[in-house]
Formats: sequence, structure tokens, C-alpha cells
Amino acid sequence: MGRRKFFSSSSSLALDGRRKLFSSPPSLKLGIMKITERQGKILNSIVTDYIGLAQPISSEFLENKHDFGICPASIRIEMQKLTDKGFLSQPHTSAGRMPTDRGYRFFVDSLLDKGISDFEDVFEIEKMFKEEKEDILRFASHLSKFLAETSSNLATIHLPEKDFFFKEGWEEIFEEPEFKEQNLIFGFTRLLENFEKNIENLKVNSKSELPFMEKKGKKRTLSSSPIKVYIGKENPFSKSKDFSIISSKCILPDEEQVIISLLGPKRMDYDRNISLINSLIQILEKL
Repeated sequence: MGRRKFFSSSSSLALDGRRKLFSSPPSLKLGIMKITERQGKILNSIVTDYIGLAQPISSEFLENKHDFGICPASIRIEMQKLTDKGFLSQPHTSAGRMPTDRGYRFFVDSLLDKGISDFEDVFEIEKMFKEEKEDILRFASHLSKFLAETSSNLATIHLPEKDFFFKEGWEEIFEEPEFKEQNLIFGFTRLLENFEKNIENLKVNSKSELPFMEKKGKKRTLSSSPIKVYIGKENPFSKSKDFSIISSKCILPDEEQVIISLLGPKRMDYDRNISLINSLIQILEKL
């Protein structure tokens, strides 16, 4: 096997090494610890607010921003139940709550299960495809930059047949508040290195599955989504519990496969990022 070619705005890197085979992310068995519809709404609101604010969410904040139809004391009781069931954590006794891996997983599965909406800037994506689809390398380079700028995460484009790997978004990702901690910068760099070495072994959809995916109206459902989301400890790499990966294997018009991925902190905007990747897949299906 030849040496893979890597491209980045800040560095170029070629990596070799033995590949490991990975299994699908482990199930969190959410069904064993069922939560009520009200608890689900409260949990999803906490996750959404935490993603936006990057700080623990208090019951007082929820009471002022959302209308759950219950009193503040009941909100606190429901938050405690969600904490006891492992969906939320409390960093300090007097602090608010923040989502755990299980809480993020419930949120992401809820997004996928109800159907993924189209990305609002879909016309920009379509324009890029039409202008540069004949030059695959140029297209991959521009697409990775677009994904990084749009998602504020690190974006990678891997062309297995050409053995090229593009990555963009260092400036965007290191502006996130999590990376004020030096150890997280080191951990993320190590995650990316392992990801580059083993990307072809990640469990994402295969080319043969694409034409047969079921749809719910015009929206993909959880069972048919070609998008794989690894959250925290679900990652098949050691010491990557603080990060998440969204990845999908798409088919270009010339029948070449491309693996598109977004890497970032667990507090990434899953709704926006999944919608972005989903829109790319839908555009490719039309070409």
C-alpha cells in the first residue's frame, strides 16, 4: 500500500501504521432506563442550551426560557431524575446540569428518528458541486474548507481510491472554549492522528446500501440514515472521551467513494452538522 497523501491549510502529513478493525459504537441501552415525554423535552432543551452556551444549565434558566407547563420545583425534580438515570451530570453541588454521553446520545437519536431537515444553505453546496465536480481534488479541497467554516469543526475529506486525505478547520476548532485547556488540544490532535490512520475501518454506510435506504417522506430516519455519529466514549479510539465524530461515506458522480467527516468537542452542534452532511448526501444522489 502506498503512502497516503494528506492536505491541510496548516500542515501536510503522511502516516502509515497497522490498521485496527472496529465494531459499531456500543449501545447505551436507553430502553432499559426509559424516560417520560416531559423528561425527554427537558433533556433535549438542556442539551440544546448547553451546546449554545457552553456552561451548565440551571433549573432557573430553564424556567425562564422554556414553558414545560410545570412549576420550578417540578423542573428540579425531573432534572434530578435525569441525573440519577445518567443522562445529566452536575459538575458542582451548586452548579447546573450538563449532558453526559447518554444525554447526547438521546438527543442525537431524537434528531435522527424524527427526520433530518435540509441544511439552510443548500444552494451554496449545489453550486459548489456543479462548478467543480469534474475536478475531484479541487472539489474535495474546497468542500473541506466549506464544511469547516460552516460547522466550526475540523472537516476531513478522504478519497480512498486516490489515497488522498484533506483536512481543514484548525482555526475554527481551536476557537471553541473547550480548547482553552492544553490537554484537550493534545487529546484532539491524537484523535485526529488515529482517525487518519484508521478511517477506512470506521463503521459507516457502504456503497451498496445507498440506493436502498428507506425514507420517511423527504427526511431520513434513524434506521435508514447513512450518517454515523460517535459520541465521547463511543469513539473507537482510546482517550477520546471528550470528542465526537460525524461521518458518512458518499458516492461521487464518477462512482468514486468519499468519506466526509466532522470532528469536534462533544458540545458540537449536532443538529446543524447532521443536517449539513445529510444535504450533501441528498445532492449527490441527484447528480
